[in-house]
Amino acid sequence: MGITPKKKIKSLILLHLILMIYSLSGIFSKMAAQESFLSLKFCVFYGAVILLLVFYAFFWQQIIKRLPLTTAFANKAITVVWGLVWGMIFFGEHLTVGKVLGVSLVVAGVVIFALSDKEVSEE
Repeated sequence: MGITPKKKIKSLILLHLILMIYSLSGIFSKMAAQESFLSLKFCVFYGAVILLLVFYAFFWQQIIKRLPLTTAFANKAITVVWGLVWGMIFFGEHLTVGKVLGVSLVVAGVVIFALSDKEVSEE
């Protein structure tokens, strides 16, 4: 018995929320790298990385119970988009044509994969 379209949409939304939270670990990792090793700030930022990764690992397991692993893993590429957004928000990075093209390729790949996955499941 397959997953209903409504449940699949809910699972995909949950997956993307989890991936957004997972992508935050990169911010805290970069912030920890800017601090002195084992300083209070380093430990707080590094602790945040570990906490986010534990959260992600738990919920990733829940997601792959509901979605095919290939679908879940292909959507993981969306963290590139979040990395671009977080870089602009937290680190003042600038949006360039190259970055936009790169992110567009990633998103296009995810969309193409999702559409091909849909065609395979309909057969």
